[in-house]
This record gives sequence, C-alpha cells and structure tokens, in this order.
Amino acid sequence: MTASVVPLRPGADDPLAAAEAALSALDRHLDRCKLAANTVKAYKRQTRAFVAWLAERAVEHPDAFADVVGAEAAVTAWRRHLIEGRAKPATVNQALAAVTLMYEQAGLRIAVKRARVPKPGEPDALTVAEQGAVERAAARRGVRDAAIVAVLLYAGARVEECARLELEDVAITARTGTVRLHGKGDEARTVPLPAIARARITDWLDERGRGAGPLWTGQRGRLTDSGIAQVVLAVGKAAGIDGLRPHRLRHTFATRLRQGGADPAQVQSLLGHSSLDTSARYFRAGTAETAAVVERVFE
Repeated sequence: MTASVVPLRPGADDPLAAAEAALSALDRHLDRCKLAANTVKAYKRQTRAFVAWLAERAVEHPDAFADVVGAEAAVTAWRRHLIEGRAKPATVNQALAAVTLMYEQAGLRIAVKRARVPKPGEPDALTVAEQGAVERAAARRGVRDAAIVAVLLYAGARVEECARLELEDVAITARTGTVRLHGKGDEARTVPLPAIARARITDWLDERGRGAGPLWTGQRGRLTDSGIAQVVLAVGKAAGIDGLRPHRLRHTFATRLRQGGADPAQVQSLLGHSSLDTSARYFRAGTAETAAVVERVFE
C-alpha cells in the first residue's frame, strides 16, 4: 500500500504547477542578478529541461515540490538521467546549480551531490609554430581578423569578452596600450597589450575609424560571439588547424605567460579567474615540455 504524500507547502500537491511557479520566480531573479548573460541563458535552458523531464515523471515524483526530501529525490533522479545520457560532468553540475537555485526561489534549500569533474590536464595551447601560422593566416584575411586574433591571443579574452568590446575599451598610445574586458558577472579587468597586439589593433582602427561604437563590425553590424568564433574557425582552417576555437587562443595566452615566468596569481588576474585553482592548470607542463627542461638542465 502506498502512503499518501502530505505536502508541507501550499500548492505543492501539484508538482507541475509548483514547477512552473518556481520557473517564473527564477526568471525574475535571473533578470535582476549579476550573473553573466551566457550563464543566465544556460540556467533558464537547464531548469526548463528539468521541468520538462519532471512533467514526464510526475507520477514518480508527486512530492517534487512538497518538501526537501521529495525535491532532493527528484533532482537526484534527474542527475542520474543526465549522467546516463553521457552529459559531461561540468554540464551536469551547472544544471544542478541552476535547479538548486530554482528551488531556492521556491523556498526549498536542497543539497544534491555534484558529478565528479576529472582534474584538468595540460591545456591545449598552440605550439609556437602553430601560433605563427595562425597569426600569418589572420593577417592574410585582413586587418580586422588580425586584430581579433591579437585580442584573443595577447589579452586572453574569452569569446564573449571580445565580442562585447567597444572602442572606448581600447586605449593605445605610442608606447603603451590596454584593453578593458567585461567578464563574467559584469566584472571588468584591464589587460596590458604588448606591442604586436597594439600594432594589429591600430591597423584595424585606421580602417574602421575612431567613431564610438562596437569595436568589431561586419556587413551586418556588430560581430556576435558566433561571428568571432567563425573568424577564428576560418583563420584556423587557413593555417592548417581545423576546428580552431577562440578558447584555444586563450589557453595559448595563459601558457605563454607561465612559460615566461608569470606566477599563478598573475595568470589569475589577467585571465579573470575567480579561483587560483582554475589558473593552476596552466602550471602543469606537458610531457614534451618537461623533457625539454630536463634536457636543458643536464646538457
């Protein structure tokens, strides 16, 4: 005999109605919080996926919004569903964070075990030869694409940070230069630009003009995140590196910093990481680099 569920919260006897109310509360919260736009978009997508999943299993989880026990049971089952569907651990954990926040807006504080994320290994940075090939290919495509690659490669910008740039975010003089990047959670950081990046950006500004507005423009106006990614993809193909993505240029920037003697705190500051642990991955040299160090020390 199955015991009846006695809801501890009014209206929670209808899990789907409660889920829709929680979604609405979450949307209101996300629209006024300081999370990055991409994170807000992902949270909305993932919570809707959870509610859709719950709608198909309402009979199995009638107490999904009745109390903490029922809520945690439903979310744990969804976690298992995501893992069995071969979702990456980082994706699973972001989805769990989104749903946890949704429940919090509904007045329930739940705790569900996160998926185990494997410790990251050596970042996939370009070799020196590959980097040179990428820069030459970008220059052949034009001054705009060369400047975009320079910002990604010499300032370590994320693709969304690069796409957000306005003319006022760049400050270049005869001997110095900086770029102000607007990162996650509307946090801004200023990154110094080396001479080669200053030259690439100046060449683009000579063609673009110095009028206020988006730094990167095309035939249809401002370049989006996707537009920046397509530029990098095309540059990579021209350089013989298929599937090149903006984040690999960011990895290359961080790896060059470490190779040049930067410490973890400096890398953290320049990349805009919230944690030193994230920056620490760039201090795990690969097999080839370790062998080269041993060879150099004992030659």
